[in-house]
Amino acid sequence: METKGLTALRISLASPQTIMSWSYGEVLKPETINYRRLRPEKDGLFCEAIFGPTRDWQCYCGKYKNPRYKGITCEKCGVEVTRSSVRRERMGHIGLASPVAHIWYTRRIPSQMGMLLDISRRNLDRVLYFAQYIVTYVDEEARKKALQRLEDEITVSEREQASEINTRIVEVKQKRDARIAEFKQKQASLEQGYDEGIAEQLDPIIKEGQKLERLLQDQMGEAAKKAVAFEQTGEKIIDAGDKVASKHITLIQKTVQKKLESLENELKDKRQAEIDELKTKIATVKAEADEEMEALRNQLESQTSVSSNQSSRLRDELLELRPFTFLSEIRYRELKQRWGQVFRADMGAEAFYDVLERLDLDKLSEELWHEVRTTKSKQKRKKATTRLKVVEAFKRSGNRPEWMILTVLPVIPPDLRPMVQLDGGRFATSDLNDLYRRVINRNNRLKRLLELGAPDVIIRNEKRMLQEAVDSLIDNSQRGKALSRRGRRELKSLSDMLKGKKGRFRRNLLGKRVDYSGRSVIVVGPQLKLNQCGLPKSMALELYRPFVISKLVQNGYAANVKGARRLIERNRPEVWEALESVIGDRPVLLNRAPTLHRLGIQAFEPILIEGSAIRLHPLVTTAFNADFDGDQMAVHVPLSQKAVQEARDLMLASRNLLKPADGEPIISPSKDMVLGVYYLSMEQKAAHKGDGRAFSDFDEVELAYALGQVEVHSEIKLRATTWYDENNNRMEEAQTRVVETTVGRVLLNRILPEEVQFVNRKLDKGGVKDLIAEVYELCGQEITTNVADAVKSIGFEYAMKSGTTLAVADISIPPERQNIIDDALKSVEVVQRDFRRGLLTEQEKNEREIQIWQDTTDKVGDAVKRHMDPDGNLSTMATSGATKGGFSTISQLAGMRGLMADPSGRIIPMPIRSNFREGLTAQEYFISTHGARKGLADTALRTADAGYLTRRLVDIAQDIIINEHDCGTHDGVYIRRADDVAGQKMAGRIYSRLAAERIVHPQTGEVLAEPNDVITHDLARIIADSGIAEVKLRSPLTCELNHGICAKCYGIDLGRGEMVDLGAAVGIVAAQSIGEPGTQLTLRTFHTGGVASQGATDITTGLPRVEEIFEARKQPKGEAAVAEIGGVIRIQQSEKYADMREVHIEHAEMIHDEYAIPEDWKIAAKDESEVQAGEILATLEKATIIAQHGGRVAVEKKDRKVIVSDEQREE
Repeated sequence: METKGLTALRISLASPQTIMSWSYGEVLKPETINYRRLRPEKDGLFCEAIFGPTRDWQCYCGKYKNPRYKGITCEKCGVEVTRSSVRRERMGHIGLASPVAHIWYTRRIPSQMGMLLDISRRNLDRVLYFAQYIVTYVDEEARKKALQRLEDEITVSEREQASEINTRIVEVKQKRDARIAEFKQKQASLEQGYDEGIAEQLDPIIKEGQKLERLLQDQMGEAAKKAVAFEQTGEKIIDAGDKVASKHITLIQKTVQKKLESLENELKDKRQAEIDELKTKIATVKAEADEEMEALRNQLESQTSVSSNQSSRLRDELLELRPFTFLSEIRYRELKQRWGQVFRADMGAEAFYDVLERLDLDKLSEELWHEVRTTKSKQKRKKATTRLKVVEAFKRSGNRPEWMILTVLPVIPPDLRPMVQLDGGRFATSDLNDLYRRVINRNNRLKRLLELGAPDVIIRNEKRMLQEAVDSLIDNSQRGKALSRRGRRELKSLSDMLKGKKGRFRRNLLGKRVDYSGRSVIVVGPQLKLNQCGLPKSMALELYRPFVISKLVQNGYAANVKGARRLIERNRPEVWEALESVIGDRPVLLNRAPTLHRLGIQAFEPILIEGSAIRLHPLVTTAFNADFDGDQMAVHVPLSQKAVQEARDLMLASRNLLKPADGEPIISPSKDMVLGVYYLSMEQKAAHKGDGRAFSDFDEVELAYALGQVEVHSEIKLRATTWYDENNNRMEEAQTRVVETTVGRVLLNRILPEEVQFVNRKLDKGGVKDLIAEVYELCGQEITTNVADAVKSIGFEYAMKSGTTLAVADISIPPERQNIIDDALKSVEVVQRDFRRGLLTEQEKNEREIQIWQDTTDKVGDAVKRHMDPDGNLSTMATSGATKGGFSTISQLAGMRGLMADPSGRIIPMPIRSNFREGLTAQEYFISTHGARKGLADTALRTADAGYLTRRLVDIAQDIIINEHDCGTHDGVYIRRADDVAGQKMAGRIYSRLAAERIVHPQTGEVLAEPNDVITHDLARIIADSGIAEVKLRSPLTCELNHGICAKCYGIDLGRGEMVDLGAAVGIVAAQSIGEPGTQLTLRTFHTGGVASQGATDITTGLPRVEEIFEARKQPKGEAAVAEIGGVIRIQQSEKYADMREVHIEHAEMIHDEYAIPEDWKIAAKDESEVQAGEILATLEKATIIAQHGGRVAVEKKDRKVIVSDEQREE
């Protein structure tokens, strides 16, 4: 591939045909080289027949060994005679025995394949790694037939069941009818037999009656010869000797009649009973038959219902079979057995290959467009839109979805994955060879198993292993468990070689090493000008060597380059002369890593110095974030004329005085310089030589000071021209008047331009910074550079002359310190007592203790401050701003160290009561190390996060460039006074922008600014002081340009203090302005030593919160309101605020107090009675047991217990 004309690079899908067109042959064996002959194995990963010869113009077997055979392929070994460099270009391929999914399109988030097919990543993985089946195809015709067959089977089955049940019902009916007929026949015969039976029974009675009647008839009117009785009943008719009369005959008749009736009734009852019994039997038979028939009908119904349910289940099962349904193995077997002819299901990449091959992108695109337009669900629309993007991308690029599944695997050229012999006869090889070898081994094994017809389980396992091997080859870090060589480090896959900081792009293509550069330790160079740096001679000679050689030849010191080189090697004086002349022509660029913003690389005029360290101007250290504790910096030489011009015009340190993020001066003096300036400008209470003298001008003061007539802090009167009134407010015009000042302040004003004289106030670090900002605003860049240099020089000089030093004796411990701590201990004891009594929760106890100790630390700090000599060395250092910690460090030295934070950022409620002057106890020392370690851990872990945030911000904002002067918009944003955030005043927030509409003074009606007027510092102050509630300003947010933004919507370039130029990359400036303090946010902890302070929130909230804001999370993690008690919630509208609701939590809990009553005691409380807290429950003489809480009493006499129960409510 020719790289000269390359402008862009795009990664795209390769079809199997494309991969085959790259390939020069198939790699069949996993072998690399023959360890005896050290030559590549045939058909292996280094095969010469595939990838080209290892030696120029020589084939593998040695038959052809000359350039004249160029292009000939050896008929013996099959190697083409050509240059060995082709082994960097020629690729091979591996024909895969089974298709394999490309991990970039399956396991990445979002998974392209998953989005295209609407399958979750989890299910995609489970199918690819043979854990579940996916239905790839459903034959609709076969499904219709199966459904019809199912319907027919059910109909036939139901018919057969109905027929069988009906037959059984008929049988039951026949059986019933037969039995009923039998019973009826018995009934008829019973009735017939009754008449015969009754005649049979009655005959003897009638005959006997007739017989007796005749006997008495014969003896009528006569005395009966003997007693006559009716035998059947035993009833006496007439006694012997009684006269027979007609009444006796009537009696016989009545008796017979009576007997006949009784017998007839008896027989009738008997007959009726038998008939009733028969009727009951008939009814029973009927009922049993009906029951049996009902049971049969129910059976038919339940069988029909079961078969109907079964049929509907099978029908649903069949209808639910659709592509992309996932099945477990057991379920698949069931369905395969039942509907094998209706669907096809598979697992592994080949399943998706079939699906993707049949995918109609145009049809899918139409369906998704329709869904996007018609669906009401936001979720569905979002999903459809995401899928549509993938589909449209495929259609646009002309790639086919099935190419995401590899059937042929390319093998990269062998010289890009080399194998090198080490000293001990062993070989070092690229990880890729291991990964390729694994793929080839598994692929060959799978081929062999398929040929042998191995069981499905074994083949599936082998396919899964092949998929995993290819995954590892393409992207080892994406797999669940990265492959490693014998349990050591992870192997570097193809993706790992491209991505990340150490990948091909960032390390080799974008981050190239450059010639004409050097690196050395930096030391301070206080005598340098702002735009100068000290460059060691030896380094300079090496960096400027070509220019020195050119100069030596040009000046005639050497005849040619070789002669000039010889002069340089001999260190001849002419060489240094030539070097001096060439370094004036071009500046050097100094860079300190990490380069977090524009000012991380600046240009300087080099000054040759002895030694080996680079000397750096002390004022530029802030921009580089450098200090002189061993930091190193890189030096680069711009070569072309344009590069030199750019370095001079844009990058010189003297042209970069302001911070691009906020327009503040970045070259403000610090440390010793501030101390010197503070010493000069401070007033001391003590009397000094020459106090009260008057002078007419600066020269007189200077002369008197030089002659020793006055001291630095002598209070004098001076006639001076000043721009400031007595309150140090700037006036419209300068005035000449007598000012009361000190000698030091006069010396300081000597170096200031007339526009900012006469500064008559104490200058600490902030004061010096404001002064330089004022000089820049009034006098411009060049004068500011000179002033800054002069401030630096005078600062160093008087810091030295002040003799400010520190002795252990200076650190005086205030006498009231111990009393303050004793008071705190008493307060803590009260809190702990309340906690032990249960009046406070543990959290409340900790919070109160922390508050007590923070107040105590502040009080001790105040005491330290009170007892310090305000003019003493220690106080001077602390108040000047020359030290990092200010008074906090002195408080730790002389007062108490205070509370510390633990590694998670929580404050440890046990303070360090000692100070460093007295020394810490072992326990306090241990707590102290806690915070310091946290600082170190944070620094290590979070710096990378901040760097990454900067990279993402730059990536997103890099195309925001100033493209036009004015977009013509009348729109803008309102800056409101009420919105003052993070201590930013309104003046600071409106400065550097342009007005979007006329700004009028609310009281006077004066027009302060017209539309498109620039808001300068002065105008910003006037607007802020006027009391205007809101101002409408132009903003990049409302710029109407399609690409980039316009200069008027952007405003002033804060880094230069002028209107922004066309072409300025303001997006990158903005990204760096956020990223640079982001990194500082992580590093700040390092220097404070982990002391817990109320002002500084912990880093753990800082950076993640910033990330949250920029990532525009839907639910930023604000501080959640947490319920303090458990219970039932009641939400109601707030009475005070219309837009707020109140949440009430009601918590009810039964409290049971159990009191064990000793044997001798008398229980005073009654069962089920109510008692109040403090009432007596039991007594023994004068001793009592009283109730702690009120409630209902339960007395258990057996166990001698009194239980008081009460419901406690809390809201």
